[in-house]
Amino acid sequence: MRLFQGKIPIIAKDIATAVVSAGDIETDSAAEVELDIEAVLKEYLRVEREITERAKDMLEKRQLPYSQFGKARKAVADERGVGVGEDVIEYLANQIIGSFMHSVHVEEVFSPDETMRAKMAPILRKHMAVDEEVDAEVRTKIKNLEEGTRTWEIEYQRVMEQIKRRRGLE
Repeated sequence: MRLFQGKIPIIAKDIATAVVSAGDIETDSAAEVELDIEAVLKEYLRVEREITERAKDMLEKRQLPYSQFGKARKAVADERGVGVGEDVIEYLANQIIGSFMHSVHVEEVFSPDETMRAKMAPILRKHMAVDEEVDAEVRTKIKNLEEGTRTWEIEYQRVMEQIKRRRGLE
């Protein structure tokens, strides 16, 4: 699961609509709540980029193969207390709920965290599942290359960027 910059406004609108219309939170401005949610999601992207860079640095410093990237990234994320992979949905939902507690735009929070998390999770999952579709499409286009090679990595990134641009994800 991956969060794309282009999906942030859509996710924020869907989550804000879900919690406001259900009466989970009270607000005078749903648009401001959307902006609060967008801020949480954008901050997550920033932190995720930092984690990825630190993991790459760790691999380089320790001279480990790229196949260890996932483990290195998970270790860095755990060290920072950030959810990645399957943990990202719960992590983001908790961060958004936390933002409701501190937002000047949220008058009152009526529902328990579990109720709001249950409403946010399917929305986040739906919009973040695009990553698997894009990955499958990229792999189909570069199936003639051997995975794990430097050429494969370069071509994967190039094709990924093309597909993301075409779909408006970044």
